Amino acid sequence: MILGLLAAGLIFQSCRTGEPEGDPDPLTLEYLMSLSDEELMERDSDGDGLSDYDEIYVYGTDPLNPDTDGDGLTDYEEVMVYGTDPLNPDTDGDGLSDGDEVNVYGTDPLDPDTDGDGLTDCQEVKHTVQSECEDPDFDGPFDGGYGTDPLDPDTDGDGLTDYEEVMVYGTDPLNPDTDGDGFTDGQEIEMGTDPLDPNDPPFIRELATINFGFDRSNITDRAARMLTENIEKLNEADAFRVRVDAYTDHVGGDQYNLRLSLRRANAVVEFYKNNGIAEDRIDSRGLGKAPVQCSEAERDRDTPGCERNRRAESHPLNPYPFDPQF
Repeated sequence: MILGLLAAGLIFQSCRTGEPEGDPDPLTLEYLMSLSDEELMERDSDGDGLSDYDEIYVYGTDPLNPDTDGDGLTDYEEVMVYGTDPLNPDTDGDGLSDGDEVNVYGTDPLDPDTDGDGLTDCQEVKHTVQSECEDPDFDGPFDGGYGTDPLDPDTDGDGLTDYEEVMVYGTDPLNPDTDGDGFTDGQEIEMGTDPLDPNDPPFIRELATINFGFDRSNITDRAARMLTENIEKLNEADAFRVRVDAYTDHVGGDQYNLRLSLRRANAVVEFYKNNGIAEDRIDSRGLGKAPVQCSEAERDRDTPGCERNRRAESHPLNPYPFDPQF
């Protein structure tokens, strides 16, 4: 009886040793490498889309880790989609991981300078640090990334590349008019002026308008003070010319008023010339009656006509190829 039970036990044990065993827990690379090529081709142990065979023998990646280099892209995405190196978290060496380039910034993980402006993607992106963006040729100022757009070579649209602003001119790549003078940084470079100096180029926004007495063309003391202030501005911005436009009110005939407006314009021109403004810097026009008549209230207050229309305007003539935007 005992001998029979022993015999039965030996037969049962023999049957168990012939059964296939399951995967070990935990699964190991050594175990996988003990399998046949056919078995490995059928397996994808880490579920990344690459067979264990390809990971071990073709790409050298870890078949037990879907993201071998830990950059945020699966090994399959790196090999089959983006062409990046699944063994290197920063394929293009720009200081940004392949995963961040693809999933966060939309930059090219195979090109360290996606927009081709001369700054690496890492240098453009805010919140990076110098050590992450090491570049032996980069010796400019650096403060945690410039916050510029790594997909746009001219982030602020001023006509200068982000690299030129940071590395050449020292202007702000996030502000099209660094010095706030109304001219863009690109316009200033084109004109040869200093984009960091709000007083270069000197610019005259407006000049004072003077008024005359009824049927008069003489310069009053008050008007003289105002014209003197105009002269000071013209001397500070000697590239500017000035155009004098003179008018009359609507009292009287057209021909008489045209001649009166010319006398007023000439009076202002003579004042400018007598106080140091060269004649070739001055244009003048007598335009007769002002284009807009006085209101009834103005006529009642200032009869005859109205002082507002008895005037000479001094218009600064912009010598620059651009009009500033204030």
